[in-house]
Amino acid sequence: MKKLVFPHPLVLLLLCIIVAALASYVVPAGQFDRTINEQTGREVVVPGSYHKVDASPVGFFQTLVAVPLGLERAASVVFLVFIVGGAFVVIDKTGALNSGMEYLVKRLESKEMLVIPISILVFASLGALQNFQEEIIPLVPILLILCRRLGFDNLTAAAISIGAAMVGSSFSPMNPFQVGIAQKLADLPLLSGGGFRLIFLLIAIGVYMIIVWRRALKTRIAPERGGIEIVVGNQISTSQRLILVILMLTFTFFVVGVIFWGWGFQEMSAAFLLSGIICGLIGGLKVRGTAEAFVSGFQEMAYAGILIGFASGIFVVLEQGLIIDSIVHNLFSSISSLPKELSLTGITFIHTLIHFPVPSVSGHAVLTLPILVPLSDLMGVSRQVTVLCYQYGAGMGEFLTPTNGALMAILAAASVPFNQWFKFALKVYGALIALGLIAIYLAMYIGL
Repeated sequence: MKKLVFPHPLVLLLLCIIVAALASYVVPAGQFDRTINEQTGREVVVPGSYHKVDASPVGFFQTLVAVPLGLERAASVVFLVFIVGGAFVVIDKTGALNSGMEYLVKRLESKEMLVIPISILVFASLGALQNFQEEIIPLVPILLILCRRLGFDNLTAAAISIGAAMVGSSFSPMNPFQVGIAQKLADLPLLSGGGFRLIFLLIAIGVYMIIVWRRALKTRIAPERGGIEIVVGNQISTSQRLILVILMLTFTFFVVGVIFWGWGFQEMSAAFLLSGIICGLIGGLKVRGTAEAFVSGFQEMAYAGILIGFASGIFVVLEQGLIIDSIVHNLFSSISSLPKELSLTGITFIHTLIHFPVPSVSGHAVLTLPILVPLSDLMGVSRQVTVLCYQYGAGMGEFLTPTNGALMAILAAASVPFNQWFKFALKVYGALIALGLIAIYLAMYIGL
């Protein structure tokens, strides 16, 4: 029996765009009325306002135009990927990364396996606090070097970073872009049910650690050595030490800027541009060498940037075809009459399905919660439980969604084929969505 082989990621995303365009000819066009929610300041749908509209099928050439339109919409993320890639090639050419990682590996001798739980805990915390995803892209080169030096494969690097962050955001009691927006839309106090969520967050992180740990042990190979053998404390030059300090300061400002200063992707890009220039000059690359290293980095990250644009193009087509609202309306209407347990299970899985065409967790929330809150009131289910269904269904759906531009970019940067990731992610999804359903049923029975 032949193994299932996924197409090339670009082919896969282009097929998704084509399927979305074909769906615009089959799925009846429809829309909800929308209004501005005073609490969130976001445009949300008006419950019960769904109505059919004139069909707007997306033609062949219009489908192709969706790709550059997707790139345009995701421009800030794409440029961040390019600039970060350039900055890291600059830093790599100074030899600082190689020397620093060799030093770190020697210090971790006989303690290598601590890297996995510590990294998962750190990235899960970042996901829980701030829904970190695109922000992980700059860390990929460092994570790859570290994992290779310790004998772990590239998928492990992706699993302990983007995977852990998605677990953290999915089960978070405070993620402002997911549970925070959802609770506002459901007229619930912010952080309500926080203790309950925190318990299941800790359980989810523990389960995920076990899954990743077991896989890492099975796939571990002989550690990859760098081209420079060093003696701890002896071989890292003063300029390389300074470069590593600048890199750490860049990441510090990066995190602080995002969390406390409201930084967007443009500010992040500027921080790495400045860091790359300074490190190149300190590392002896001079102006021309620094510029050439940036160009090399742009070339290496072009593929990851294009993937983000293709993923965004899928939503462009669905939006132009006026069928996103129809899909949401039809999916939720089909299960509203089922028993509570079955309805909640169905709603959770439907959130996973909806996350494919709507890969933004905040966009997903403002589209679905105004519909589901009145539905949950009619079903006699608490709004907190409704938010949990959205949180776990959409959050864990991120693992499987090729339309998630950040995930695809990180996998491309780490040279991890999507089919390899999908096989791993399916196991994670199965285990953690089961945990999520247990939490949902328990919350329903205890009246959360």
